[in-house]
Amino acid sequence: MGAPPGYRPSAWVHLLHQLPRADFQLRPVPSGFAPQEQEYQQALLLVVALAGLGLGLSLIFIAVYLIRFCCCRPPEPPGAKSLPPGGGCVTWSCIVALLCQLFPFPPPLSAGIGIGFYGNSETSDGVSQLSSALQHANHTLTAIDHLVLETVERLGEAVRTELTTLEEVLTQRTELVAATRGARRQAEAVAQQLQGLAFWRGVPLSPLQLAEEVSFVEEYRWLAYVLLLLLELLVCLFTLLGLAKQSKWLVIVMTVMSLLVLVLSWGSLGLEAATAVGLSDFCSSPDTYILNLTQEETGLGSDILNYYFLCNQAVSNPFQQRLTLSQRALANIHSQLQGLEREAVPQFPSAQKPLLSLEETMNVTEGNFHQLVALLHCRGLHKDYGAALRGLCEDALEGLLFLLLFSLLSAGALAAALCSLPRAWALFPPSDDYDDTDDDDPFNPQESKRFVQWQSSI
Repeated sequence: MGAPPGYRPSAWVHLLHQLPRADFQLRPVPSGFAPQEQEYQQALLLVVALAGLGLGLSLIFIAVYLIRFCCCRPPEPPGAKSLPPGGGCVTWSCIVALLCQLFPFPPPLSAGIGIGFYGNSETSDGVSQLSSALQHANHTLTAIDHLVLETVERLGEAVRTELTTLEEVLTQRTELVAATRGARRQAEAVAQQLQGLAFWRGVPLSPLQLAEEVSFVEEYRWLAYVLLLLLELLVCLFTLLGLAKQSKWLVIVMTVMSLLVLVLSWGSLGLEAATAVGLSDFCSSPDTYILNLTQEETGLGSDILNYYFLCNQAVSNPFQQRLTLSQRALANIHSQLQGLEREAVPQFPSAQKPLLSLEETMNVTEGNFHQLVALLHCRGLHKDYGAALRGLCEDALEGLLFLLLFSLLSAGALAAALCSLPRAWALFPPSDDYDDTDDDDPFNPQESKRFVQWQSSI
């Protein structure tokens, strides 16, 4: 099948498409895009389950590490105030893990929240390009229906008024009446042929409605991911603040929040991986699936759909015969009107007005006809089809891969932070709540205790 203009499956599409797939019984599943089949659905759900497995392993590792830290520490000698061995290394490892999330390096070595924002923006741009292509295709189809309706109504009005009036005026000349009736038949034939060009009229599938639904879903997806990114940003900032202030309660709260963000990161990673795999299967060979789905939803003939989706020399224009017959009929009407103008106007001056009105109608009809020829050509709609594929299979897929990379890095950094934070707050001095108070402050509890002892001694 002919590839749409400017679209070729990328290397990422080929790579993801070659990955093995299996159902719940671990039986191989073909990589062809078939979302309606149960085996293919199970294969995508298995990809999501792998992310759940990663989350479970991360939680088990963190739990084992913390249990070992809490239960297997060597006893400290009484009165010892020195930091445990490696205490500074633990704190700094936690800080480095959080800073890697906050301050990314330049691409392609970037790692941090910035890569998430970039991937979210790329995905949104790709979906926006898909929505714009659908809207432009809807504009083309609507323009075809409007031009056909306008032209047919104009020809029908000319048959009912001007040609009828002309027949009444030329009643005395039978040959002129015959020519007028011939023009009437030709006009009716043109109207009948043009009505068959509005192929999208009455089709239940609306590209505009589909574009609105896609934009609606994408708006909420984009907002949800921005909120996730902001949540992780705030967790990182407040965790660093708690480490800098040595505030145990803040670090504990941020540890719980880090656990929540870790679960969300693994969940988003599973959804992104399954979506990327399914999208790569679709983008590797989109024509077959789109043709079958469109034919099922619209009921249009395969000749029309092949013409617009493939748009190559091997597929002929299904409207060519109607266009040729219409063009010949319009030329015959013009010649008949010119003959009537030469023969009838000198003898019947009252025939000049309806003839001039008919010529104006035919000029407008020919203009609409040429616009219809241009709009019905496969080039315009096929270009929209290629733009939609580029937006979905290039920008959106690239954005999904960046989001997947961000989720993976985020899960790793948060797992490292969750292992380090409990050890870090164990190193905080017990009097951290009063470190920032002044020794001479009467509201300082230690100073108040000394004051009471001094009064008792007096």
